[in-house]
Amino acid sequence: MKGEPRVVERLRAASRGDAAVPQPVIAEIAYGIERLPRSKRRESLQDRFDLVRTELGRVPWTDVVAHALAEGAVLVTANLAHMLRVPGLKVEDWATSEG
Repeated sequence: MKGEPRVVERLRAASRGDAAVPQPVIAEIAYGIERLPRSKRRESLQDRFDLVRTELGRVPWTDVVAHALAEGAVLVTANLAHMLRVPGLKVEDWATSEG
């Protein structure tokens, strides 16, 4: 959502089926945008969110809590310090590294 150039490039390089957004993340982003006051920033975020929703696949919302673990997938996050504590979870920060 930040439009980080490295992240955008990684997404462009990935096959369409290789990157997906978990449903809870979609809900969190929608909620966050909805709470913002009407502004150019909100409009910009909404436009970006609409693009994410149309271009990226979705990981279904299930009763399994840790989606990336359950799917055997890599979690892409800017919060490495927190997520590296989860045993067995593969994480990458595309904004700061080559992954």
